Amino acid sequence: MLRVLLTLALGEALRAPGALRARPARRAAAPVSMMAGGAKKILVLGGDGFCGWPTAVHLSDKGHAVTIVDNLSRRDIDTELGCDSLTPIAHPEVRIAAWKELTGKTIDFVNLDVAKEYDRLESLIKDKRPDSIVHFAEQRAAPYSQKGTKQKRYTVDNNVCGTHNLLTAVVEADCCAHIVHLGTMGVYGYGTSGGEIPEGYIDVVLPGGRDSRILHPAYPGSVYHTTKCLDALLFQFYAKNDGVRVTDLHQGIVWGTNTDLTSMDPRLTNRFDYDGDYGTVLNRFLMQAALNVPMTVYGTGGQTRAFIHISDTCKCIEIAINNPPAEGAQPEIFNQVAETRRVRDIAELISKNTGVEARFLANPRQEAAENELDVSNRKFRALGFEPTKLNDALFEEVQDVTQKYKDRCIPTKILPASFWNKKRAQEVAADKEARGAVDSAAAAGVGR
Repeated sequence: MLRVLLTLALGEALRAPGALRARPARRAAAPVSMMAGGAKKILVLGGDGFCGWPTAVHLSDKGHAVTIVDNLSRRDIDTELGCDSLTPIAHPEVRIAAWKELTGKTIDFVNLDVAKEYDRLESLIKDKRPDSIVHFAEQRAAPYSQKGTKQKRYTVDNNVCGTHNLLTAVVEADCCAHIVHLGTMGVYGYGTSGGEIPEGYIDVVLPGGRDSRILHPAYPGSVYHTTKCLDALLFQFYAKNDGVRVTDLHQGIVWGTNTDLTSMDPRLTNRFDYDGDYGTVLNRFLMQAALNVPMTVYGTGGQTRAFIHISDTCKCIEIAINNPPAEGAQPEIFNQVAETRRVRDIAELISKNTGVEARFLANPRQEAAENELDVSNRKFRALGFEPTKLNDALFEEVQDVTQKYKDRCIPTKILPASFWNKKRAQEVAADKEARGAVDSAAAAGVGR
Protein backbone atom coordinates (compact mmCIF):
# COMPACT_ATOMS: atom_id res chain seq x y z
CA MET A 1 0.00 0.00 0.00
CA LEU A 2 2.85 2.39 0.87
CA ARG A 3 4.42 1.76 -2.57
CA VAL A 4 1.12 2.58 -4.28
CA LEU A 5 0.70 5.79 -2.28
CA LEU A 6 4.25 6.89 -3.08
CA THR A 7 3.68 6.19 -6.79
CA LEU A 8 0.47 8.21 -6.80
CA ALA A 9 2.14 11.07 -4.93
CA LEU A 10 5.04 11.14 -7.36
CA GLY A 11 2.65 11.20 -10.29
CA GLU A 12 0.75 14.16 -8.82
CA ALA A 13 4.04 15.99 -8.19
CA LEU A 14 5.17 15.57 -11.78
CA ARG A 15 1.83 16.84 -13.07
CA ALA A 16 1.96 19.92 -10.86
CA PRO A 17 2.69 23.31 -12.52
CA GLY A 18 6.41 23.98 -12.73
CA ALA A 19 7.28 20.39 -11.88
CA LEU A 20 10.48 18.88 -13.27
CA ARG A 21 9.87 17.30 -16.68
CA ALA A 22 12.01 14.98 -18.73
CA ARG A 23 14.46 16.79 -21.01
CA PRO A 24 17.48 15.87 -23.09
CA ALA A 25 20.58 15.11 -21.06
CA ARG A 26 22.99 18.03 -20.92
CA ARG A 27 26.69 18.05 -20.16
CA ALA A 28 27.86 19.42 -16.89
CA ALA A 29 29.22 22.92 -17.36
CA ALA A 30 32.87 22.01 -16.98
CA PRO A 31 34.99 25.13 -16.52
CA VAL A 32 36.88 26.36 -19.56
CA SER A 33 40.59 26.01 -18.85
CA MET A 34 42.17 29.31 -19.87
CA MET A 35 45.93 29.66 -19.84
CA ALA A 36 47.79 32.74 -18.62
CA GLY A 37 47.34 35.82 -20.76
CA GLY A 38 44.16 34.60 -22.42
CA ALA A 39 45.96 31.83 -24.31
CA LYS A 40 44.05 28.63 -24.96
CA LYS A 41 44.73 24.94 -25.26
CA ILE A 42 43.86 23.99 -28.83
CA LEU A 43 43.73 20.68 -30.69
CA VAL A 44 44.16 20.98 -34.46
CA LEU A 45 42.79 17.81 -36.02
CA GLY A 46 44.35 17.29 -39.44
CA GLY A 47 47.15 19.65 -38.46
CA ASP A 48 49.62 18.20 -40.98
CA GLY A 49 47.50 19.23 -43.97
CA PHE A 50 47.42 22.11 -46.43
CA CYS A 51 45.18 24.28 -44.21
CA GLY A 52 45.98 22.56 -40.90
CA TRP A 53 49.73 23.15 -40.76
CA PRO A 54 49.74 26.92 -41.40
CA THR A 55 46.82 27.29 -39.00
CA ALA A 56 48.68 25.37 -36.28
CA VAL A 57 51.77 27.59 -36.52
CA HIS A 58 49.60 30.72 -36.71
CA LEU A 59 47.82 29.80 -33.47
CA SER A 60 51.08 28.82 -31.80
CA ASP A 61 52.57 32.15 -32.82
CA LYS A 62 49.66 33.86 -31.07
CA GLY A 63 50.66 32.17 -27.82
CA HIS A 64 48.21 29.27 -27.72
CA ALA A 65 49.23 25.75 -26.64
CA VAL A 66 48.70 23.76 -29.83
CA THR A 67 48.55 20.01 -30.31
CA ILE A 68 48.41 18.62 -33.84
CA VAL A 69 46.41 15.41 -34.28
CA ASP A 70 46.90 13.65 -37.62
CA ASN A 71 47.22 10.13 -39.04
CA LEU A 72 49.21 11.38 -42.06
CA SER A 73 46.62 9.92 -44.45
CA ARG A 74 47.09 12.76 -46.95
CA ARG A 75 50.72 11.67 -47.39
CA ASP A 76 49.50 8.12 -48.02
CA ILE A 77 47.16 9.45 -50.72
CA ASP A 78 50.19 11.04 -52.41
CA THR A 79 51.61 7.54 -52.73
CA GLU A 80 48.28 6.23 -54.06
CA LEU A 81 48.10 8.96 -56.71
CA GLY A 82 51.80 8.77 -57.59
CA CYS A 83 52.09 12.52 -57.15
CA ASP A 84 53.84 14.31 -54.28
CA SER A 85 53.47 17.88 -53.11
CA LEU A 86 55.29 20.19 -55.50
CA THR A 87 57.05 21.69 -52.49
CA PRO A 88 59.19 19.27 -50.47
CA ILE A 89 57.47 18.95 -47.08
CA ALA A 90 59.17 17.78 -43.91
CA HIS A 91 57.82 15.16 -41.52
CA PRO A 92 55.63 16.64 -38.73
CA GLU A 93 58.31 15.97 -36.12
CA VAL A 94 60.89 17.84 -38.21
CA ARG A 95 58.44 20.69 -38.72
CA ILE A 96 57.67 21.15 -35.04
CA ALA A 97 61.35 20.82 -34.06
CA ALA A 98 62.19 23.58 -36.55
CA TRP A 99 59.34 25.72 -35.21
CA LYS A 100 60.69 25.40 -31.66
CA GLU A 101 64.23 26.13 -32.82
CA LEU A 102 63.13 29.29 -34.62
CA THR A 103 60.56 30.64 -32.16
CA GLY A 104 61.03 28.85 -28.84
CA LYS A 105 57.37 27.77 -29.06
CA THR A 106 56.26 24.16 -28.70
CA ILE A 107 53.70 22.31 -30.81
CA ASP A 108 52.81 18.75 -29.76
CA PHE A 109 52.02 16.00 -32.28
CA VAL A 110 49.78 12.95 -31.77
CA ASN A 111 49.50 10.35 -34.55
CA LEU A 112 45.85 9.33 -34.26
CA ASP A 113 43.05 8.37 -36.66
CA VAL A 114 40.02 10.40 -35.58
CA ALA A 115 37.62 8.25 -37.62
CA LYS A 116 38.88 4.87 -36.36
CA GLU A 117 40.51 5.32 -32.97
CA TYR A 118 37.64 6.63 -30.88
CA ASP A 119 38.93 5.48 -27.49
CA ARG A 120 42.27 7.20 -28.02
CA LEU A 121 40.49 10.37 -29.16
CA GLU A 122 38.27 10.46 -26.09
CA SER A 123 41.27 9.82 -23.82
CA LEU A 124 43.21 12.62 -25.52
CA ILE A 125 40.38 15.09 -24.97
CA LYS A 126 40.04 14.03 -21.33
CA ASP A 127 43.78 14.45 -20.86
CA LYS A 128 44.27 17.75 -22.72
CA ARG A 129 40.97 19.42 -21.72
CA PRO A 130 41.19 21.70 -24.78
CA ASP A 131 39.38 25.02 -24.91
CA SER A 132 39.02 24.78 -28.70
CA ILE A 133 39.22 21.96 -31.24
CA VAL A 134 39.84 22.91 -34.87
CA HIS A 135 38.51 20.14 -37.12
CA PHE A 136 40.35 19.77 -40.45
CA ALA A 137 40.56 15.96 -40.26
CA GLU A 138 38.53 15.17 -43.38
CA GLN A 139 39.27 14.05 -46.93
CA ARG A 140 39.08 17.46 -48.62
CA ALA A 141 39.01 16.97 -52.39
CA ALA A 142 35.79 16.74 -54.39
CA PRO A 143 37.47 15.10 -57.43
CA TYR A 144 39.14 12.45 -55.25
CA SER A 145 35.76 11.68 -53.66
CA GLN A 146 34.38 10.92 -57.14
CA LYS A 147 37.35 8.88 -58.34
CA GLY A 148 35.84 5.43 -57.73
CA THR A 149 33.98 3.24 -55.29
CA LYS A 150 36.95 2.96 -52.94
CA GLN A 151 37.44 6.72 -52.72
CA LYS A 152 33.70 7.44 -52.35
CA ARG A 153 33.37 5.02 -49.46
CA TYR A 154 36.57 6.23 -47.83
CA THR A 155 35.41 9.85 -47.99
CA VAL A 156 32.09 9.08 -46.30
CA ASP A 157 33.57 6.69 -43.72
CA ASN A 158 36.43 9.03 -42.82
CA ASN A 159 34.58 12.34 -42.82
CA VAL A 160 31.25 11.43 -41.24
CA CYS A 161 32.65 8.95 -38.71
CA GLY A 162 35.44 11.36 -37.78
CA THR A 163 33.02 14.22 -37.14
CA HIS A 164 30.65 12.03 -35.14
CA ASN A 165 33.52 10.54 -33.11
CA LEU A 166 34.67 14.04 -32.24
CA LEU A 167 31.22 15.19 -31.11
CA THR A 168 30.66 12.04 -29.07
CA ALA A 169 34.10 12.26 -27.47
CA VAL A 170 33.56 15.90 -26.43
CA VAL A 171 30.28 14.93 -24.75
CA GLU A 172 31.62 11.79 -23.06
CA ALA A 173 34.78 13.57 -21.89
CA ASP A 174 32.52 16.18 -20.25
CA CYS A 175 34.52 18.82 -22.08
CA CYS A 176 33.20 22.27 -23.01
CA ALA A 177 35.59 22.62 -25.95
CA HIS A 178 34.41 24.87 -28.76
CA ILE A 179 34.58 22.97 -32.08
CA VAL A 180 35.62 25.02 -35.11
CA HIS A 181 34.94 23.02 -38.27
CA LEU A 182 36.25 23.76 -41.73
CA GLY A 183 33.32 23.25 -44.06
CA THR A 184 32.79 24.36 -47.64
CA MET A 185 30.76 26.76 -49.75
CA GLY A 186 29.90 23.67 -51.77
CA VAL A 187 27.12 22.75 -49.32
CA TYR A 188 25.02 25.44 -51.03
CA GLY A 189 25.62 23.97 -54.47
CA TYR A 190 26.96 25.82 -57.49
CA GLY A 191 23.74 26.65 -59.26
CA THR A 192 22.33 30.13 -59.64
CA SER A 193 20.65 30.92 -56.33
CA GLY A 194 18.88 34.02 -57.58
CA GLY A 195 20.26 36.15 -54.78
CA GLU A 196 22.86 36.51 -52.06
CA ILE A 197 23.72 33.36 -50.15
CA PRO A 198 23.33 34.11 -46.44
CA GLU A 199 25.55 32.73 -43.72
CA GLY A 200 24.09 29.32 -43.02
CA TYR A 201 20.50 30.08 -42.09
CA ILE A 202 17.43 31.52 -43.78
CA ASP A 203 14.18 32.85 -42.35
CA VAL A 204 11.12 31.08 -43.73
CA VAL A 205 7.37 31.04 -43.19
CA LEU A 206 6.05 27.52 -42.68
CA PRO A 207 2.51 26.39 -43.55
CA GLY A 208 0.05 28.08 -41.23
CA GLY A 209 2.05 31.30 -41.17
CA ARG A 210 4.65 30.04 -38.68
CA ASP A 211 7.98 31.83 -38.75
CA SER A 212 11.10 29.67 -38.55
CA ARG A 213 14.86 29.90 -39.02
CA ILE A 214 16.31 26.90 -40.81
CA LEU A 215 19.55 25.78 -42.41
CA HIS A 216 19.97 27.01 -45.96
CA PRO A 217 18.85 24.15 -48.24
CA ALA A 218 21.76 21.85 -49.05
CA TYR A 219 22.57 21.05 -52.64
CA PRO A 220 25.92 19.19 -52.63
CA GLY A 221 27.84 18.70 -55.85
CA SER A 222 29.99 15.69 -54.92
CA VAL A 223 30.38 12.95 -52.33
CA TYR A 224 32.85 15.21 -50.51
CA HIS A 225 30.35 18.09 -50.37
CA THR A 226 27.66 15.68 -49.21
CA THR A 227 29.75 14.70 -46.18
CA LYS A 228 29.95 18.36 -45.21
CA CYS A 229 26.14 18.58 -45.36
CA LEU A 230 25.91 15.53 -43.09
CA ASP A 231 28.39 17.19 -40.72
CA ALA A 232 26.06 20.20 -40.50
CA LEU A 233 23.14 18.01 -39.41
CA LEU A 234 25.28 16.31 -36.76
CA PHE A 235 26.31 19.74 -35.45
CA GLN A 236 22.67 20.81 -35.20
CA PHE A 237 21.75 17.71 -33.22
CA TYR A 238 24.64 17.80 -30.76
CA ALA A 239 24.21 21.54 -30.16
CA LYS A 240 20.52 21.02 -29.39
CA ASN A 241 20.83 17.77 -27.47
CA ASP A 242 24.09 18.22 -25.56
CA GLY A 243 24.90 21.91 -25.74
CA VAL A 244 28.07 21.37 -27.80
CA ARG A 245 29.40 24.69 -29.08
CA VAL A 246 30.17 24.58 -32.81
CA THR A 247 31.28 27.09 -35.42
CA ASP A 248 30.99 25.81 -39.00
CA LEU A 249 33.07 27.71 -41.57
CA HIS A 250 31.81 27.48 -45.14
CA GLN A 251 35.08 28.16 -46.92
CA GLY A 252 35.78 29.02 -50.53
CA ILE A 253 38.58 27.58 -52.65
CA VAL A 254 41.92 28.13 -50.93
CA TRP A 255 44.80 29.37 -53.04
CA GLY A 256 48.41 30.24 -52.38
CA THR A 257 51.08 28.16 -50.70
CA ASN A 258 52.80 29.69 -47.71
CA THR A 259 52.07 32.21 -45.00
CA ASP A 260 54.67 34.57 -43.56
CA LEU A 261 55.32 32.01 -40.82
CA THR A 262 55.70 28.91 -43.02
CA SER A 263 58.06 30.93 -45.24
CA MET A 264 60.52 31.41 -42.36
CA ASP A 265 62.43 28.18 -43.05
CA PRO A 266 62.31 25.42 -45.70
CA ARG A 267 61.48 22.93 -42.95
CA LEU A 268 58.22 24.81 -42.31
CA THR A 269 57.16 24.93 -45.96
CA ASN A 270 53.52 24.15 -46.65
CA ARG A 271 52.41 21.61 -49.23
CA PHE A 272 51.42 22.65 -52.77
CA ASP A 273 49.02 20.43 -54.72
CA TYR A 274 48.86 20.82 -58.47
CA ASP A 275 47.31 17.54 -59.61
CA GLY A 276 43.83 17.10 -61.08
CA ASP A 277 42.40 15.70 -57.84
CA TYR A 278 43.82 17.91 -55.09
CA GLY A 279 45.16 20.94 -56.94
CA THR A 280 42.69 23.82 -56.63
CA VAL A 281 41.88 25.62 -59.87
CA LEU A 282 44.09 28.68 -59.37
CA ASN A 283 47.11 26.68 -58.25
CA ARG A 284 46.67 24.28 -61.19
CA PHE A 285 46.53 27.17 -63.66
CA LEU A 286 49.67 28.78 -62.21
CA MET A 287 51.49 25.44 -62.32
CA GLN A 288 50.58 24.99 -65.97
CA ALA A 289 51.66 28.55 -66.72
CA ALA A 290 55.03 27.90 -65.08
CA LEU A 291 55.50 24.91 -67.41
CA ASN A 292 54.22 26.83 -70.44
CA VAL A 293 51.48 24.19 -70.73
CA PRO A 294 47.98 25.33 -71.81
CA MET A 295 45.69 25.93 -68.84
CA THR A 296 42.86 23.41 -68.71
CA VAL A 297 39.56 25.25 -68.25
CA TYR A 298 36.64 22.89 -67.68
CA GLY A 299 33.54 23.41 -69.79
CA THR A 300 32.85 27.05 -70.63
CA GLY A 301 34.77 28.31 -67.62
CA GLY A 302 31.56 30.04 -66.56
CA GLN A 303 31.61 28.46 -63.12
CA THR A 304 31.75 31.17 -60.46
CA ARG A 305 33.74 30.16 -57.39
CA ALA A 306 34.52 31.74 -54.03
CA PHE A 307 38.22 32.18 -53.19
CA ILE A 308 40.33 32.82 -50.12
CA HIS A 309 44.09 33.00 -49.58
CA ILE A 310 45.71 30.48 -47.23
CA SER A 311 46.83 33.31 -44.90
CA ASP A 312 43.21 34.44 -44.56
CA THR A 313 42.16 30.91 -43.65
CA CYS A 314 44.43 31.10 -40.60
CA LYS A 315 43.10 34.53 -39.62
CA CYS A 316 39.48 33.41 -39.92
CA ILE A 317 40.08 30.34 -37.78
CA GLU A 318 41.57 32.61 -35.10
CA ILE A 319 38.56 34.96 -35.26
CA ALA A 320 36.18 32.01 -34.93
CA ILE A 321 38.07 30.65 -31.92
CA ASN A 322 37.88 34.04 -30.23
CA ASN A 323 34.12 34.34 -30.82
CA PRO A 324 32.48 31.06 -29.76
CA PRO A 325 28.70 30.65 -29.60
CA ALA A 326 27.01 30.23 -26.25
CA GLU A 327 26.36 26.73 -24.96
CA GLY A 328 23.00 25.53 -26.27
CA ALA A 329 22.95 28.04 -29.15
CA GLN A 330 22.55 26.97 -32.74
CA PRO A 331 25.89 26.31 -34.42
CA GLU A 332 27.43 29.55 -35.63
CA ILE A 333 27.99 29.61 -39.39
CA PHE A 334 30.34 31.93 -41.28
CA ASN A 335 30.95 32.16 -45.02
CA GLN A 336 34.75 32.13 -45.09
CA VAL A 337 35.40 33.81 -48.43
CA ALA A 338 37.26 36.84 -49.74
CA GLU A 339 35.72 37.23 -53.21
CA THR A 340 34.11 35.40 -56.12
CA ARG A 341 35.46 35.06 -59.68
CA ARG A 342 34.56 33.17 -62.84
CA VAL A 343 37.05 30.45 -63.73
CA ARG A 344 37.56 31.71 -67.28
CA ASP A 345 38.25 35.22 -65.97
CA ILE A 346 41.02 33.86 -63.75
CA ALA A 347 42.49 31.98 -66.71
CA GLU A 348 42.39 35.18 -68.79
CA LEU A 349 44.13 37.13 -66.03
CA ILE A 350 46.94 34.58 -65.79
CA SER A 351 47.19 34.39 -69.57
CA LYS A 352 47.75 38.15 -69.79
CA ASN A 353 50.51 37.93 -67.20
CA THR A 354 52.27 34.87 -68.59
CA GLY A 355 51.37 34.57 -72.27
CA VAL A 356 50.16 30.99 -71.71
CA GLU A 357 46.92 30.20 -73.50
CA ALA A 358 43.84 28.47 -72.09
CA ARG A 359 42.33 25.32 -73.56
CA PHE A 360 38.67 24.54 -72.88
CA LEU A 361 38.23 20.90 -71.99
CA ALA A 362 34.97 18.97 -71.56
CA ASN A 363 33.97 19.26 -67.91
CA PRO A 364 34.66 16.15 -65.78
CA ARG A 365 32.17 17.45 -63.20
CA GLN A 366 28.38 17.21 -63.17
CA GLU A 367 27.51 20.88 -62.73
CA ALA A 368 25.87 23.86 -64.39
CA ALA A 369 27.91 25.32 -67.24
CA GLU A 370 27.38 28.86 -65.95
CA ASN A 371 26.38 30.15 -62.52
CA GLU A 372 26.28 33.29 -60.44
CA LEU A 373 27.56 33.33 -56.87
CA ASP A 374 26.74 36.20 -54.55
CA VAL A 375 27.98 35.43 -51.04
CA SER A 376 27.60 37.25 -47.74
CA ASN A 377 30.65 37.46 -45.47
CA ARG A 378 29.34 40.22 -43.18
CA LYS A 379 29.93 38.30 -39.95
CA PHE A 380 33.68 37.99 -40.47
CA ARG A 381 33.95 41.58 -41.68
CA ALA A 382 32.10 42.78 -38.58
CA LEU A 383 34.74 41.00 -36.49
CA GLY A 384 37.61 42.78 -38.23
CA PHE A 385 38.38 40.48 -41.18
CA GLU A 386 39.94 42.36 -44.10
CA PRO A 387 40.13 39.85 -46.97
CA THR A 388 43.10 39.43 -49.26
CA LYS A 389 42.02 39.81 -52.89
CA LEU A 390 43.47 38.11 -55.95
CA ASN A 391 46.19 40.38 -57.32
CA ASP A 392 49.36 40.27 -59.38
CA ALA A 393 51.67 40.46 -56.35
CA LEU A 394 50.16 37.37 -54.79
CA PHE A 395 50.18 35.59 -58.13
CA GLU A 396 53.91 36.24 -58.21
CA GLU A 397 54.26 34.53 -54.82
CA VAL A 398 52.73 31.34 -56.20
CA GLN A 399 54.60 31.69 -59.49
CA ASP A 400 57.87 31.85 -57.56
CA VAL A 401 57.00 28.51 -55.96
CA THR A 402 55.99 26.88 -59.24
CA GLN A 403 59.12 28.12 -60.99
CA LYS A 404 61.41 27.05 -58.17
CA TYR A 405 60.07 23.50 -57.94
CA LYS A 406 58.77 22.86 -61.46
CA ASP A 407 61.28 20.05 -62.00
CA ARG A 408 59.35 18.11 -59.33
CA CYS A 409 56.13 18.42 -61.33
CA ILE A 410 54.68 15.54 -63.37
CA PRO A 411 52.79 17.54 -66.03
CA THR A 412 50.38 14.76 -66.99
CA LYS A 413 49.12 14.64 -63.37
CA ILE A 414 47.58 18.11 -63.78
CA LEU A 415 44.94 16.74 -66.15
CA PRO A 416 41.59 15.51 -64.76
CA ALA A 417 41.70 11.89 -63.62
CA SER A 418 38.39 11.69 -61.74
CA PHE A 419 34.95 11.96 -63.29
CA TRP A 420 31.55 12.52 -61.71
CA ASN A 421 29.87 9.80 -63.78
CA LYS A 422 30.38 7.64 -66.86
CA LYS A 423 28.86 10.23 -69.17
CA ARG A 424 31.35 12.86 -68.06
CA ALA A 425 34.25 10.44 -68.48
CA GLN A 426 33.14 9.66 -72.02
CA GLU A 427 32.77 13.35 -72.93
CA VAL A 428 36.27 14.18 -71.70
CA ALA A 429 37.71 11.17 -73.54
CA ALA A 430 35.92 12.26 -76.72
CA ASP A 431 37.30 15.80 -76.48
CA LYS A 432 40.40 14.72 -78.40
CA GLU A 433 41.39 18.12 -79.83
CA ALA A 434 41.64 19.99 -76.52
CA ARG A 435 43.00 17.09 -74.52
CA GLY A 436 45.45 16.19 -77.28
CA ALA A 437 46.99 19.67 -77.29
CA VAL A 438 47.41 19.62 -73.52
CA ASP A 439 48.67 16.03 -73.50
CA SER A 440 51.29 16.80 -76.15
CA ALA A 441 52.59 19.85 -74.36
CA ALA A 442 52.62 18.06 -71.00
CA ALA A 443 54.35 14.97 -72.36
CA ALA A 444 57.01 17.15 -73.93
CA GLY A 445 57.63 18.71 -70.54
CA VAL A 446 57.52 22.20 -72.07
CA GLY A 447 59.19 24.75 -69.83
CA ARG A 448 60.90 22.15 -67.64
